[in-house]
Amino acid sequence: MTSIRLRPVEPADLDAFFEHQRDPVALRIGRLASRERAEFDAHWAKILADPAAIQRTVERDGAVVGYIGSFVRGELREVAYWYGREHWGRGIATDALRRFLDEVHERPLFARVTVEHVASRRVLEKVGFYVKAKESTADSAGDEIEEYLLQLDQDSWDS
Repeated sequence: MTSIRLRPVEPADLDAFFEHQRDPVALRIGRLASRERAEFDAHWAKILADPAAIQRTVERDGAVVGYIGSFVRGELREVAYWYGREHWGRGIATDALRRFLDEVHERPLFARVTVEHVASRRVLEKVGFYVKAKESTADSAGDEIEEYLLQLDQDSWDS
């Protein structure tokens, strides 16, 4: 039986996270750019130093498979996650999100996904998020992209 566990991020986890964010397929779907190691480490140092952020490493059978976290952007508390592509399609993201939502009780909670990232949108909808808006924004290269803003209310949370 597969065992999913969420735990605080440890410095050694960053090696796996760094490799995950270099995947060209994941980057294309998420409309993101890979960071070089120094920039990546500086980004994570900022994330881990943010007192409003909640970050968890996701393990499956003892191996680091990705992360899930929550942070405040503007007035909204958002949730985001990233998994190594070799772990996609196995229910890990949905299971980890459910566990994370048992820990993070603030509602409403928001998430953003590119229109192209159908699988990630489906993960969010499985636990009760719904599309609140479709927005145009800039990706990490400055190009315009379409993304959905999804919302989870207290009464839509499917624990």
